[in-house]
Amino acid sequence: MIKLNCDMGESYAAWTMGDDPAVMPYVDMANIACGFHAGGPAIMAQTITLAKRHHVTIGAHPAYPDLAGFGRRHLSFSKHELQAILWYQIGAMQSLCDALDAELSYVKPHGALYNDMQRSSELFEQVCAVVAQCNTVRSKRQLPPLYLLTLATADTSLQQSIATKHGVQLWFEAFADRRYEADGQLRGRHHADAVLTDRAEILQQVEAFKRGQPITAADGSALVLAADTLCVHGDNPESIATVAAIRQRLG
Repeated sequence: MIKLNCDMGESYAAWTMGDDPAVMPYVDMANIACGFHAGGPAIMAQTITLAKRHHVTIGAHPAYPDLAGFGRRHLSFSKHELQAILWYQIGAMQSLCDALDAELSYVKPHGALYNDMQRSSELFEQVCAVVAQCNTVRSKRQLPPLYLLTLATADTSLQQSIATKHGVQLWFEAFADRRYEADGQLRGRHHADAVLTDRAEILQQVEAFKRGQPITAADGSALVLAADTLCVHGDNPESIATVAAIRQRLG
């Protein structure tokens, strides 16, 4: 069965993003912000506790250090800088999970970092290497390895090859409410039709993912994507109602 994942813990200080308590009961996996694009220690701990209460699998959601841009700006770092940026965030999430007797299960990069690693095999390999390094440490503690969430595209063979090289398991995700290009990449948000807003259209796309049937890409072509998990969003009452409808549709 396809799992539902949702970006959570993305508030910051007095600014609230999303209604995590309302959406958490409907999802299977929580991608929790690690403080670099949103969130922070207290919000991370609060979200971990909420996920644990609802038996939701916990994932680290690291980003470029870009609070002002919500992690959606394309930034450039050396290999060693990016390595440290990811270690820092995943390590913080692991530490809080340890303190709260919760289990960290996976990593899903956020925003521009996520998009950049889809376009750059070099960057994707750097991310895989960090997850593999984390897993080496976890094995010494007899913890299960972290897996990496990445985008389900028309051809995932290169990413599969890179991940296998590093011994990292991939989970492929699709987006319930996003338009796709013909190659399976997400349509850029600068396009007016990048985000689906009609609930019937979203549910139609969800049903196609569930059945392994083609969806319609932005150019009108048929696109088949094999997904382990669907990303949903719950940042307003209407979207939460849509998540509830998706949950009912998937069972």
